[in-house]
Amino acid sequence: MFSSGQLYFAVFFVIVFIFTMIYVYRKDLKQLQQQYKGTYWILFGFLLFIGLLFIIKVYLKE
Repeated sequence: MFSSGQLYFAVFFVIVFIFTMIYVYRKDLKQLQQQYKGTYWILFGFLLFIGLLFIIKVYLKE
């Protein structure tokens, strides 16, 4: 299906890609924490909204 060269390239690419993503994330971590401060409130509001929709669905079904 795949030649050995293609498999070596795929494994090498995945390993290098993962290490590069970890390096870039750690490099930008301090800046990301400042820019995205308060995003947990948005997640909480979204989950609360989904929960309310579920409660309304269960209530109206009965």
